[in-house]
Amino acid sequence: MYLYTQRGDQGKSLIGGKKVSKDNYIISFLGDLDEINSLIGVVKSYLKKYRKILTDIQENLFIIQANISYLLFPKFEPPILKFDKIKKIEREIEKIEKKIKLPKKFVIPGKEIESAWLHYLRAIVRRLERNLITLNKKRKIDKNILIYFNRLSSYLYALALYSVFRKKLKEDHPTYR
Repeated sequence: MYLYTQRGDQGKSLIGGKKVSKDNYIISFLGDLDEINSLIGVVKSYLKKYRKILTDIQENLFIIQANISYLLFPKFEPPILKFDKIKKIEREIEKIEKKIKLPKKFVIPGKEIESAWLHYLRAIVRRLERNLITLNKKRKIDKNILIYFNRLSSYLYALALYSVFRKKLKEDHPTYR
């Protein structure tokens, strides 16, 4: 078996025995999910203290990826992202909110390396969320997936703020000068 076709794939991905153009909007979104999952892998290799929660998020992304893939195969029942996954992230956000004072202004990412990685991850998740909204206009997406990405970006923002707080640093804010 090879990891490549030996003759090129002519711009098609093979999914479930079906060849689909790589510029298909569903395939494109699946690539976005792959990107965020890979970036989470990078971040968790640096931020060992968040390894468990980031691995849980990656597991959830695989459920979401499978769910989105099922849009190509409507005769099958997709895996479901359960609401308790959203509640878990909400509880984590609430724990952080009790410990820190939330900024009333935008923050400039990069106060220190840990928060910088988390802000970068948050920004990519936000882009993925925007792309998901576009996908939802074309094909109905499970509402729990839409909610999950919104909470995930909020959670990553909270983690970035908490990282700066734990190190007794103060966030920088834009001056608009």
